[in-house]
Amino acid sequence: MTKSKKKKLKRQNLLLGIITVVFLIGITGYIVKAQLYNPGRNALVDVQQEQVSESPNNAGPAAGNTDQAGTAGQDEKPVAPGGSSGQESPVFGGDASNDRHGWGFKRNNSHLQPEMPSSLSSMLSRNGAYWIGSPDAKVVYLTFDEGYENGYTASILDTLKANNVQAAFFVTGHYLDSQPDLVRRMVDEGHIVGNHTDTHPSLPDISDAQIKKELQVVEEKYEKVTGRSDLKYMRPPQGEFSERTLAVTRALGYHSIFWSMASVDWVPMAGGPQEAYQSVIDNTHNGALILLHAVSKDNTEAMDRILKGIKAQGYTFGSLDDLVQ
Repeated sequence: MTKSKKKKLKRQNLLLGIITVVFLIGITGYIVKAQLYNPGRNALVDVQQEQVSESPNNAGPAAGNTDQAGTAGQDEKPVAPGGSSGQESPVFGGDASNDRHGWGFKRNNSHLQPEMPSSLSSMLSRNGAYWIGSPDAKVVYLTFDEGYENGYTASILDTLKANNVQAAFFVTGHYLDSQPDLVRRMVDEGHIVGNHTDTHPSLPDISDAQIKKELQVVEEKYEKVTGRSDLKYMRPPQGEFSERTLAVTRALGYHSIFWSMASVDWVPMAGGPQEAYQSVIDNTHNGALILLHAVSKDNTEAMDRILKGIKAQGYTFGSLDDLVQ
């Protein structure tokens, strides 16, 4: 073979090698792109990751309402923000807005009711939702959220009984599964049990039909545990809601119950029981709807002082039945 032919063959082999490399890079890029941008695949992954974050040990946003109750079923369809899975149409909410609202309020130590924008107040009112009582009566309403049991609820019930105070306990499906004896005790001792949904989702993120299922599962578990079917109050998980979710829960026979005072009590407080006591006593006001978390050791140890301190300020304890009537 002549020298010129050898050079020509070498150039051809080099060109073929370059073409092969480019082809392989193109194929690899296509595969990577398909894996990264397949909406169906990654939508499910994203939803599962979010569900894992909704664990009993993770606190969520919004003014203290953060009990977590486990994850949703792994066969749940991905739900797009706005309340539709793409295969379910609204059942009860109709054309109501699904703009998300988080619950918050401005604290004061002057024992005055927090302010509420008139537009939001009207939305709550026309959908049978409550967050505060009358400004003219020294009555307060005590409520607890029960996402999971941390060993303190029995002591809280003992203290409520000793002080002759009735409260409302909002329970999840997880709580009913794991603590049926405590739920029966709540009912037997005259407390109200409310619905905090089965798996604690943010309601604006799920469809009308899924909201109905979340509430009905708790109803079924509650009836199995207590023999009763009288759930009529619900607390939106994380304090997140929309006009659509308020309309849906009202159509299902529920009053949504928010709060006018709360604190970051689902984690240990820097000031311990004294801080738990002071955060309530300094912020009581006429019609106060108080949210406490029963997972708090600080709340539990301060509970007797809290109840006696509220009474010493001249307040009486009302029930949610009194509030809605």
